[in-house]
Amino acid sequence: MQNPNPYAAPSAPVADVGQATGDGNFVPGGRPVASGNGWQWIVSGWELFKMNPGIWIANVVILFALLMVMAVIPIIGQVGGQLLLPVFVGGLMLGCRALANDQPFEVGHLVAGFREKFGPLFLLGVFYMLASLVIIIVVAGVFGFGLFAAAITSKASVALSSIVMMGLVILALSVPLAMAIWFSPALVVFHDIAPLEAMKQSFQGCLKNIVPFLVYGVLALVISILAAIPFGLGFLVWGPVIVASVYAAYRDIYIEPA
Repeated sequence: MQNPNPYAAPSAPVADVGQATGDGNFVPGGRPVASGNGWQWIVSGWELFKMNPGIWIANVVILFALLMVMAVIPIIGQVGGQLLLPVFVGGLMLGCRALANDQPFEVGHLVAGFREKFGPLFLLGVFYMLASLVIIIVVAGVFGFGLFAAAITSKASVALSSIVMMGLVILALSVPLAMAIWFSPALVVFHDIAPLEAMKQSFQGCLKNIVPFLVYGVLALVISILAAIPFGLGFLVWGPVIVASVYAAYRDIYIEPA
């Protein structure tokens, strides 16, 4: 049941958001939740982090190191990092479920997606990369000529306005893509949903909860700025909390208590 006051902080305990997928009914496409739940997702993520901070930090460091190593490998490594990221996230979603059920949370959860649902998770990465390429091609096709013309005519004001417009278009196209991928790994690993269908249902769940996500996004931005101040060391904590908050939001939106 939704909170009758959509602007009030949710009263459900954190444990309710983090229990196993078998204790409730799956809601295809998700359900709308109260605005204050955007904050509660972060609180729940923090609670999951506190259950085993050492393993969380180890997983984040290992994942960051792997992505950095792959990033320095021309083309193959850079593409591979994008393709495999949903696989790593899917494994961490399984780790969140283990924590929520008082089961061991291990470094091995980082690669659990390679053992379970690797194919669909990898396809998520493929579809995300292809969609990103389409955005780049569209933006380049629309704004490329304008920027070139501004450059050869030395019209700085025209170039600046084109850059601003290009940034807005990229943002407008990237947000729906982010919505489509946000919950997709969780939907794949927990409900065996096909990749494209998972992206569709992820988008639907986000669309039904625009206000909670605005609350979540603003808070996440502020915390990210604070986390970056001490040489970025705050992300050793904030990174895991973000991942765990995705699991909490998935539980809140897609699982209705029985």
